[in-house]
Amino acid sequence: MVTLHLRQIELLPGQRVVLSDVNWQDFEAIADELGEHRNTRLAYSKGMLEIVAPLPEHEVSKEIIGDLVKILLEELDIDRECFGSTTFKRQDMEYGIEPDNCFYIRQPELMRGKSRVDLAVDPPPDLAIEIDVTSKTQLEAYQALGVSELWRYDNGKLRIDVLQNGRYIQSQLSPTFPTLPVSDAIPRFVRQSKLEGQSAALKAFRKWVKEQIQKNEP
Repeated sequence: MVTLHLRQIELLPGQRVVLSDVNWQDFEAIADELGEHRNTRLAYSKGMLEIVAPLPEHEVSKEIIGDLVKILLEELDIDRECFGSTTFKRQDMEYGIEPDNCFYIRQPELMRGKSRVDLAVDPPPDLAIEIDVTSKTQLEAYQALGVSELWRYDNGKLRIDVLQNGRYIQSQLSPTFPTLPVSDAIPRFVRQSKLEGQSAALKAFRKWVKEQIQKNEP
């Protein structure tokens, strides 16, 4: 039998590997072997482990949408802690997931200064963002871990799912930004960033958010 270390397996952008019958200890060992500074993403679900190498399109969309969310939070004067693609996992549920970006918004002070997240004692993020380009989001994992709001960007559209009674329900409005039509605005400014550049799109988005806030003022 030939034994290979995972570091010897090189995934090209857009490729993925799915391993079956992976127990929790093996999942954690694989995550440790791959390390934190890698170009792959992991998703573990009850014995199935997916290792994905994102496409450049995925990475660009991830960055611009994350920046748009940060602008929303800044202009609405909402405190937050951003945990990026942190690995969220719970052994008792047999799920592990790495969102493209995520934010603690309701009680950000609970997570301030933390370098590790333990969902046995720490809350899940309030908002997670997934770019469904290379692979599809594992909804069951996010539901089980209790992430209250999930954004999925796919093929130029933004879908908002809100956790209700343990299941995701699609919503036109974001509970985090209920007064703003983000499901339409986010894709529009992502498209603008591809035509005019990210800096121009971010400036235009900030201007749009300020105008929307003024409209909503009594």
